[in-house]
Amino acid sequence: MEKTIVLYTTTFCPYCHRALRKLDEKKVEYQNINVSKNKAEFEKIMAQTGWDTVPQIFVDGEFIGGCDDLYALDASGELDKLLGI
Repeated sequence: MEKTIVLYTTTFCPYCHRALRKLDEKKVEYQNINVSKNKAEFEKIMAQTGWDTVPQIFVDGEFIGGCDDLYALDASGELDKLLGI
């Protein structure tokens, strides 16, 4: 079953690029929402998560955290299960 993966990123964030690379390695489809020039969208997501940093990563609407959280899930073997691969 394919999961819905959404990332909120900015253009010049190295952690965002690292998270995107990890998902590319996993060969999963995702939606990348660049909030660099969309302050309203970023404020909306900050209000939802309480985080003021990027990336912010969601799988099937559930906030899983940022880049370090993504890599920790991968290291523990949980990321593949979460992504349904």
